[in-house]
Amino acid sequence: MSTATVSRVVNNVSYVSDAARRKVLDAMRRHRYYPNAHARTLASGRSDLIGLVISDVANPFFPELVKGLETAAFEHRYDVLLANTNYDPRRMARYVRRFIERGVTGVAIMTSEFDSALARELSSRNVAVVFLDSAKPALHVSNLSVDYDRGIDEVVTHLASLGHKRIAYVGGPRRLRSAKRRLSAFIRSLKRCLGVQPAAILEGDFRIEGGRRAASDLLAHPSRQTAVVVANDMMALGVMQECRAAGLVVPRDLSVVGFDDIALAALSDPSLTTVSLSRQTLGRRAVEALIATIGHPDRTGVEIPIETSLVVRASTGPAAPKVRRDMLSVEGI
Repeated sequence: MSTATVSRVVNNVSYVSDAARRKVLDAMRRHRYYPNAHARTLASGRSDLIGLVISDVANPFFPELVKGLETAAFEHRYDVLLANTNYDPRRMARYVRRFIERGVTGVAIMTSEFDSALARELSSRNVAVVFLDSAKPALHVSNLSVDYDRGIDEVVTHLASLGHKRIAYVGGPRRLRSAKRRLSAFIRSLKRCLGVQPAAILEGDFRIEGGRRAASDLLAHPSRQTAVVVANDMMALGVMQECRAAGLVVPRDLSVVGFDDIALAALSDPSLTTVSLSRQTLGRRAVEALIATIGHPDRTGVEIPIETSLVVRASTGPAAPKVRRDMLSVEGI
């Protein structure tokens, strides 16, 4: 067999007769031959690799996203390289440069740390890129746009139906674009649905301890909030822990709403009312966006909307009567 025929069989491209294909495949089995991926990359300048950047592998939100993306990538015959930034923009920049060195064909940046220079560098190298709420479509660049307004409107409408008007907010680090978008959506929704401003706005870090610290500050706030909306479920779980430690009962004394609907949200005590954001959908749509631009050097990326919906559970209830916090006993009465 000529090397060209063998190459066509190995790469499953172009026409090869059934007889020739059987002979090549039989020889590969007998000699236990596997194609050299590094040699392929050197020859073509591109691998069958997709880079995936996430913020915090310990956050239950991200493993579900990784699973959805890896499943979709596998279906399209791509392998995935995973990078965890720990919310550090410098680490993200380093990982992206490593991806370029490995000759990845696409990169999914599913984190809030954003560097426009890196996006331009990837695009200039004909690498397809998809962001999560961090960019606008451009050459080789796509974006997954989460519908925060719809989800948070449902939250505010739900709380309003329970008699809540003094609603506080615990957000993520304000330097992150996604945190800014969620906060802006909350402020707009309060004004649109209730005609009021937030009772208080506190900054967290998207982790449980950050939620506990924010809740400690919130409970010391001079105004009396009856509900709090939290920018992600991990912080919301921290808020509920701190409330319990302070002798408050959720939702009798304070209703709590999260965002993301991670698996722990349904298992907490009480179970957490939250806005559902499907990580399986995020992962699959990210791969679809990459496939739309991979191999098309002149194609502009796409904007893909991601829907959200409210999941009502036990952490929200009727607004508590206005009482002084210093009169609350350890039982929260």
